[in-house]
Amino acid sequence: MLQKVSGFIQSHHLCQPESKILAAVSGGIDSVVLCEVLHQLKYDFAVAHCNFGLRAEDAEADQLFAKKLAKKYNVPFFTENFSTRAFAAQEKVSTQMAARTLRYEWFERVRQQEGYDYIATAHHSNDLTETILLHLTKGTGIAGLHGIPAKNGRIIRPMLAVTKDDIYEYVTERKLIWREDSSNETTKYQRNKIRHEVIPVLKEINPSLEETMQHTAERVSHAESIVAAYIENLREQSIKEAEGAVYVSLRPLQNATGLPLVLHELLRPFHFSYSVVLELAEALEGISGKQFDSPTHTLVKDRDQLVLTPRNLSSFGSILINEGDTAAEAGNLYFKIKYVDADKYKLNTKPHVAALDADQLKFPLKLRSWQEGDWFVPLGMNGKKKVSDFLIDKKVPANLKRQTLVLVSDQSIAWVVNQRPDNRFKVTDKTERVVEISLERR
Repeated sequence: MLQKVSGFIQSHHLCQPESKILAAVSGGIDSVVLCEVLHQLKYDFAVAHCNFGLRAEDAEADQLFAKKLAKKYNVPFFTENFSTRAFAAQEKVSTQMAARTLRYEWFERVRQQEGYDYIATAHHSNDLTETILLHLTKGTGIAGLHGIPAKNGRIIRPMLAVTKDDIYEYVTERKLIWREDSSNETTKYQRNKIRHEVIPVLKEINPSLEETMQHTAERVSHAESIVAAYIENLREQSIKEAEGAVYVSLRPLQNATGLPLVLHELLRPFHFSYSVVLELAEALEGISGKQFDSPTHTLVKDRDQLVLTPRNLSSFGSILINEGDTAAEAGNLYFKIKYVDADKYKLNTKPHVAALDADQLKFPLKLRSWQEGDWFVPLGMNGKKKVSDFLIDKKVPANLKRQTLVLVSDQSIAWVVNQRPDNRFKVTDKTERVVEISLERR
């Protein structure tokens, strides 16, 4: 056991002998062995235990057991009680997902506050096998086929090279005690169903299933690195950000091998499902304007590019700006406002800045989304123009159009934000005081 774990740590460069490690300890057999192994290998470690409040008296007993375990090894002990069901209801996620989110956020907080280098979990090769099978069953991309990574940022899994049988042999040899979690035996959880009903059948075909899966996961991980390098090269060629939107040029993707997979990887940070990406790939040869949505973003095909915007940018309603205000916030937008004597002002003509004649404005000003029928007199013109027509002439993509804001003085539009001020409010040689409003994005 010690040789396996030590060799795995070294071969995968998980940590250094002098590293300080925060061990995630439930009190179950796996985490008890993790503590014993870290102790025997002479690592400087601490015990971190989460009480999720899901198993009543058993949870309290687990917490006390983890505390005694830390005392046995004479190491620091950290614990936290969570209202897991309330968090799951608030975030509209499963109890298991809520517990996972809570524990990893708390582990990282303790790691930073207490000065530990890594968080060690007790995942082993059986866990890796279950994870791969679960991902395959539900459908997955290449990332889902490497199972549980040995190292993910500050999280390390030093026991991925050992099996559950190795763990049972070790606790017998070392005469270790642990806490049993009865929920591990029920098959109402998907992972347990795979553990108790699927894997035994697969092991009839391949008795070395865990070892085979581990080797497969390592090969997939290497292949993923090759794909990641290819995707990153395409990302640098095709993606740029400007004014709160993300633009994906389609030209570098024209000759890409496996376009749906490439698009899915490029769009992964924006949470587009593979089924939506397949629709998108088919629509690339079609006309502009088709829209696709993810939980967080809207994507529109606009000629030879894709334009992505966050879905909630225009949902803030309207914002009033009173005379003397120096700032205003609207969603993730931040407006700086300053008042300058005209003779001391140097005109800024950038589209994200509006320089307006203060005496022509009627406060309070209002920031709102543009509406059908809105019109203004674009700077440099004498006649009025509908905002909708102006945005079409400027070739503003559909999703950016919807997010366009206007600054209103009384009933008149003084600025189509990030596009052009109104000619009626421009700074002239008769202007005495300038209001400059500049747009920034957080």
